[in-house]
Amino acid sequence: MIQIYNTLTRKKEEFRPITGGEVKFYVCGPTVYDYFHIGNGRSFINADFIRRYLEYRGYKVTFIMNVTDVDDKIIKKANAEGVESAVIAAKYTQAFFEDLAKLGVKPATVHPKATEHMKEIIDIIKRLEEKGVAYNVKGDVFYDISRFNGYGKLSGKNIDELEAGSRVEVNEIKKHPLDFSLWKSAKPGEPFWESPWGNGRPGWHIECSAMSSKHLGETFDIHAGGSDLIFPHHENEIAQSEACFGKTFANYWIHFGFLNIDNTKMSKSLGNFFTVREILEKYPAAAIRLFFAQTHFSVQLNFTQEALEAAAKGSEKMQNLKDSLASYIQTAPENGSVFPVDEYRAKFNEAMDDNFNTPNAVALLFDFIRDVNRHLDKEEKLSKVSAAEVLKFFDETAGGVLGLFAARETGNSGREDDVIRLLLEIRSDLKKEKNYRLSDVIRDRLKEIGIEIRDSKEGTTFRKL
Repeated sequence: MIQIYNTLTRKKEEFRPITGGEVKFYVCGPTVYDYFHIGNGRSFINADFIRRYLEYRGYKVTFIMNVTDVDDKIIKKANAEGVESAVIAAKYTQAFFEDLAKLGVKPATVHPKATEHMKEIIDIIKRLEEKGVAYNVKGDVFYDISRFNGYGKLSGKNIDELEAGSRVEVNEIKKHPLDFSLWKSAKPGEPFWESPWGNGRPGWHIECSAMSSKHLGETFDIHAGGSDLIFPHHENEIAQSEACFGKTFANYWIHFGFLNIDNTKMSKSLGNFFTVREILEKYPAAAIRLFFAQTHFSVQLNFTQEALEAAAKGSEKMQNLKDSLASYIQTAPENGSVFPVDEYRAKFNEAMDDNFNTPNAVALLFDFIRDVNRHLDKEEKLSKVSAAEVLKFFDETAGGVLGLFAARETGNSGREDDVIRLLLEIRSDLKKEKNYRLSDVIRDRLKEIGIEIRDSKEGTTFRKL
């Protein structure tokens, strides 16, 4: 039984999807005006862990991660570079998909773009206006928060005590300082679309309401995103969608904690960030994923080079076990000892069922590695069938749920690893032909470039120094 901490109810709840065996899951994606930083990457990777675990448990997951490709930040960047905003959006959308793949994040079922959903956006705004929840002021359409009784239920904020904050537009023509934009009238030099209120473009919040309802329905199972989106973005999504459709918007809300630099939230506005591209030049994607998995997604996490280096060593240890098992199975005896895989699977599931507790799951997997290695060292060899079950479990958990092996293959080091394995195959053939001189040359030359070869009775593995 999966338990999820629901931000909306502020407690853990048993997960019960709307449709048995299926999960409809929406995650807020990027605003594409720059390369995304490793703090954004934490949200994307943690959402990937959850999606992968649900699939591992047998659910069919419809996973939607949007792309905000029209926004003030995009327009500002375009003006600074002297190009159309569509050029900026296209450039960084492509970069987003490239970096997501390098991190081993599975592509969404659909990655909807805001600019492709203008009809749905306009239709929702029209319905809100007809219900008296939205009002038009000379081509600018605002949401009247006083007309929605549930405003503040996600964030726990009292609207009487709220003031216009840094992420809330301050505009004298609004009825209330916290009323937010649904449609913005066109300004000279900005992209625009035709609408009943004149040429303009959508506000940020309405885009997600339109895209989620289009691809998941008027009510869906899980909505996730960074903790910084709880207010006002997610609060406003609820207000828009529930006022429009008269139904619960999302049943479970999951929020990811901040990634800090020197105990200060990493953000582009503060300038204290590293892009994913910069980090991937120094560390494999598997190390980044393991680094995030070792802390629960809801907890703030401090980014340090030492922690990433430790995670790199840990991910290497996991890869080494996978390689060792794959080699061992080739020569394993038909009869032999049996490893208690079912016990570890039950404990892994127990950890992840508890609000997707990846730190406990990772700790269990390191215990598993230790115990498997001890078993392989025993005089009574592990049977071929049992070794295959061990590898299957490890592939499904460390590989399938945490995505460590997929990240290794799709990250910067993927092709390099394939070449190394090819050289090891050639070296193995040379040793069979008793050409030890040339096999030693391959070993020594690889070591010179930082690749250590390890020969054992179970086979040959490598590690990067």
